[in-house]
Amino acid sequence: MNFPGGARWGTQRRQRTPFFSFIQNRPFIHRNRGRRQGQVVRIYKAILPDKVANEVGHDAVVFAVLAQKIASLTKPADISSVMAEVEQLLDESIATEGYIIAAPVGQDLESAGLVNLSELDFEALSKRFTSSTHKRTQVERLTGLLEKKLKQLIKLNHSRIDFLERFQEMIDEYNSGSQNIESFFAELKEFARSLSGEEQRHIAEELSEEELAIFDILTKPEPKLTKQQEVAVKKVAKRLLQTLKWEKLVLDWRLKQQACAEVQETIAEVFDTLPTTYTKELFDEKRELAYKHIYSAYFGAGESIYEQAA
Repeated sequence: MNFPGGARWGTQRRQRTPFFSFIQNRPFIHRNRGRRQGQVVRIYKAILPDKVANEVGHDAVVFAVLAQKIASLTKPADISSVMAEVEQLLDESIATEGYIIAAPVGQDLESAGLVNLSELDFEALSKRFTSSTHKRTQVERLTGLLEKKLKQLIKLNHSRIDFLERFQEMIDEYNSGSQNIESFFAELKEFARSLSGEEQRHIAEELSEEELAIFDILTKPEPKLTKQQEVAVKKVAKRLLQTLKWEKLVLDWRLKQQACAEVQETIAEVFDTLPTTYTKELFDEKRELAYKHIYSAYFGAGESIYEQAA
C-alpha cells in the first residue's frame, strides 16, 4: 500500500484489495470522520470468518489506526508518528491472529480526554513523554484533549472563559519560540491538573454543575462575600433552578413572549432574596446575565445542555 511521498508500510507492496476500494468509495468515510473507525472495523468483522478476511485484514487495520489518530488530534495527524505502530499491527494481523484488532493505539491517553480529567495518570503521561521519540505528537494529543475539554466545560459554565484565555496564552507563547517543547509539556500538565480541579469544583461547593453556573454568575467577578453570604447565594441558585424547572421552563418557552417574560420575572423575584451587598446596578447586571444563561442553556420540558452532557 503506497502513501503520499512514497512512504510504504510493510516489507512487501500490498495490492489494492476490493475491501480497500469499497471502503474508499463509501460516502460515510467523507461525511463523518467520527464514524470512520467504527464503520471500518464493523465491516471487517462482518465478513468473518470467511477466509477472504485474511487478505483484507491489512487494510482494515490501517484504516482503524489512521481514523483513531486523526480523531484524536485537532490538527492534521502526523502519519509518520504512527508508522511503527501500524507496522506492528499489520504483523499481528497475519494468519490466524489476523482476525483480532486490538484496542486503538494510544487509548490510554485519548480515552481519558472528554470523560474525566481526574482519571488522567499524569505520572504515566510524563514517563511516556520522556521516553517518546515523537514528543511533538504527544504535545498535540494532550493539547487536543484539553481544548475539547475546555469547550465542553465552557459550554456548561461561561465563567470558565478565563481558562480558555490562559490556554491560548500558553499556546501563543510556545508558538513564538520563547520556550522549548519540554517546558510547554510541563505547563500543559499543570493546566490539565487545574482544569481537572475545575471539573470537580461543583462537588466541593456542594452544588450540581448547573447550580454552580448560576452561583458563578452571582459571584464572579464580584461581589466579595463572607462564608455566610456564600451559603445564602447558593440557596438562591438552587431555588431559582428549582422554581424555573417546575413552573416556567415549559415546552418551547423561548418561542413564547409571555413565557420569556415570566422567566425574567421569576429571576428577579428570586434574586430579591440575595444579600444586601448586591447594589441595584450589580443586581440588574446579574439578573440579565442569569436570563441570558437560562435562555441559551434550557430548551424546555426538561431538555437542557446539562441533560445532553450527562
